[in-house]
Amino acid sequence: MDTVAIDADLMRRFAPVVSSTSADAFLSGETLASLTLAEAPPLSVVWAPFDHMPSTARLVIVGITPGRQQAENALRAFRDALRSGAVLSEAGRRAKLTGSFSGPLRANLVSMLDHIGAHRALGVRGCLELFDPAREIVHFTSALRYPVFVAGQNYNGAPDMLTNPTLRRMVETLLAAEAQALPNALWLPLGPKPAAALRHLVRLGILDAARVLDGLPHPSGANAERIAYFLGRKAPEALSSKTNPQSIDAARDALRAQITRLTGEES
Repeated sequence: MDTVAIDADLMRRFAPVVSSTSADAFLSGETLASLTLAEAPPLSVVWAPFDHMPSTARLVIVGITPGRQQAENALRAFRDALRSGAVLSEAGRRAKLTGSFSGPLRANLVSMLDHIGAHRALGVRGCLELFDPAREIVHFTSALRYPVFVAGQNYNGAPDMLTNPTLRRMVETLLAAEAQALPNALWLPLGPKPAAALRHLVRLGILDAARVLDGLPHPSGANAERIAYFLGRKAPEALSSKTNPQSIDAARDALRAQITRLTGEES
């Protein structure tokens, strides 16, 4: 599978550190210090093997930043692959695919994408096909590609990534490079922070707004009511006061219209 190598230099730099680590946890002690890319207390940015990007990707799913557990899992898979004799690019591929969307999150996302007709624009019979790892037609990434911690805790959106110089630079370099490498993919932000990062790239002329699917409810189980209403499985009169049906209707209609325009352009 063709892969666009964006930061092979970082993988080469950190491969010896990761492969020589014997501890179960990578993000502590000397290993954490060795993997740290930037520090501006209380904020720190740590390298983990999230650089693999298939050039075949038709859909890019954008989260906010990898969390600690996701990073630990990827680093462990990277170490295991290197120790088994895998070349650097293959080790990076295995690490990146570890812990990809699965379970209820995947089911919710597939249902919503099919509901707006995204499979038509993506050239698949149904969006479940996107998650076949052998095909690599979906690319999982983050607005902030490498794990970001604030006072040692997972970054949750504060400080704002577009006003903090360190984080904004990550958006304008790392995420921008991915957007430039995959200009014909559809870009799906998961939540308001990734959506803001993609809109920033649109303003910079790096990403085409027509290819950003903004407005889909986050597929988390915590969002069950909004997802159910989006999919037509719950009536508006049955919704709690926390759910605004008008905004969901508007987002769903806009996404369907966007898919229709894209399909017309590509037909």
